[in-house]
Amino acid sequence: MTKLSVNINKIATIRNARGGDVPNVVLAAQRIETYGAEGITIHPRPDQRHITYNDVDELSKAVKTEFNIEGYPNREWLDLVIKANPAQATLVPDPPGVLTSNAGWNTLQHGSFLREILSELKSHGIRTSVFIEPDLQLIDGAKDVGADRIELYTEPYAANFNSDKEAAVKPFALASKHASEIGIGVNAGHDLNLENLQFFASSLPQLDEVSIGHALISDALYFGLENTVQMYLSKLV
Repeated sequence: MTKLSVNINKIATIRNARGGDVPNVVLAAQRIETYGAEGITIHPRPDQRHITYNDVDELSKAVKTEFNIEGYPNREWLDLVIKANPAQATLVPDPPGVLTSNAGWNTLQHGSFLREILSELKSHGIRTSVFIEPDLQLIDGAKDVGADRIELYTEPYAANFNSDKEAAVKPFALASKHASEIGIGVNAGHDLNLENLQFFASSLPQLDEVSIGHALISDALYFGLENTVQMYLSKLV
């Protein structure tokens, strides 16, 4: 069964809009775990506009399931991750100030840089993942630089799901199959939701994990957090 990791950035965004500590991101993470999610994902950014560095420290002590920290691997982020010692670190090629992740790594062009970063993370026992588009050559590149997993950037799938879901999922299914054949794990995320998740997961039998934040937290405003986590889990059976 594909694992569900819930990205709680948006909970921190709501808290930061008002100041103070409501909603509490640690309590939210603990409740999400209790409701059945198998992981918690965060993406701290340099401006700390949602997840703060203090959140990272507190969550590293509280999360009991798989803790996944995403981000652009500058020195500050690396030191933060190494101190937190999550189960997984996901490298994302976000430039400073970007609104949301909107592209994957070119693992061929940035191979030397990625190899050095991945080696450092793995020396601390942290599983590594590289945010990537469903290009077989780039997946080979991810394997070559030492990534344990890839995270497929699924916005193109979501954007084309309603017009032709079979065509939309095909490159991701091929990418997932290829990654499995060369011995690299497969995660996925970005714009997956209650409408498109089940078809995506059923089309990728090699899929290890999905990371979902914006859609899930938005749905929780209508359905409640516990019910929403259960609804997403039901799409992964």
